[in-house]
Amino acid sequence: MTATVRFTGDANPYGGGDPYADYRTADFPFTGLVDLADRRLGAGVIAANDEFFAERENLLKPEPAEFDPERFGHKGKIMDGWETRRRRGADADRPHPADEDHDWALVRLGAPGVVRGIVVDTAHFRGNYPQAVSVEAACVPGSPSPEDLLAPEVKWTTLVPRTAVGGHAANGFVVAAEQRVTHLRVNQHPDGGTARLRVYGDVTPDPGWLAALGTFDLVALENGGTVEDASDRFYSPATNTIQPGRSRKMDDGWETRRRRDRGNDWIRYRLVEQAEIRAVEIDTAYLKGNSAGWAGLSPRDGESGDWTEVLPRTRLQPDTNHRFVLPEAVRATHIRIDIFPDGGISRLRLFGSPTEEGAARLAARHRELGG
Repeated sequence: MTATVRFTGDANPYGGGDPYADYRTADFPFTGLVDLADRRLGAGVIAANDEFFAERENLLKPEPAEFDPERFGHKGKIMDGWETRRRRGADADRPHPADEDHDWALVRLGAPGVVRGIVVDTAHFRGNYPQAVSVEAACVPGSPSPEDLLAPEVKWTTLVPRTAVGGHAANGFVVAAEQRVTHLRVNQHPDGGTARLRVYGDVTPDPGWLAALGTFDLVALENGGTVEDASDRFYSPATNTIQPGRSRKMDDGWETRRRRDRGNDWIRYRLVEQAEIRAVEIDTAYLKGNSAGWAGLSPRDGESGDWTEVLPRTRLQPDTNHRFVLPEAVRATHIRIDIFPDGGISRLRLFGSPTEEGAARLAARHRELGG
């Protein structure tokens, strides 16, 4: 594990104006991956030892942290993050916290996976951020309680060792542990506040669960589908199209800028594994004057196979869920949706089941990662 860019020390006190004007951040190599701690996938902060000043649930809010300099409550400044009280030592002769003293929060990932990178964001915590952080991971099946996770027999693996961080900064860490993770323990040394937590990685679904489902959405984020590339991400990310549930507002889908040429926009996806697709949904929910005019689908079997059109260019209606049953099952590892000429879709669903070969690879990968 190595940090790509390191921030340490206090930020300047807030001096008015845009609170993000002096925010310290960087381009991290892993932020294009799935956020395994996304609330939309079902993630949650299920326990914390202390949340005196600000609630632990704020850690996983999808939007950037906000700062209101005038907002105070009975306990002090109200911060948009998780903030613990100041730790004190044992007595007057030892007023400072002991070296091992720290606060912690338990995070259930929305989708189990292999963690590739973590961002511990201390936005607006300028002088009240942790001196250091560390992050541990565990793989525990089912729906364990906080007490279950804190039991002595649970094995925790360090993903981020105790590392000094900076205030009002995106503190990013590359993670090299090749193992399946379901829960994290985020530690603040010795105390302080963190605005947001982002956990980027690859979803590794339970093959037993998928086998029990039989037919399922082969491209859904929660099932291990991914966006490999897209022609345009101007207004919103292409990964929105494979989030759980229906879109509930316009920016919860994928929308491109307006084209002024004769080209078209597209997204390329990788399925959870080789599979047979039998039905398709293309949803334009909340895209009313800006939905795609037409769409076509082309699958590919293998990294270098040919793209073969299975859904010819088809008219789409605004704010509508379109359903198509394919004439016969289509074997694929990848799919590309082309929209014409531009605009957007909110969701893509590909219903089917893994092939025997795909299911075997899923099971082998699950065992390899300790699932």
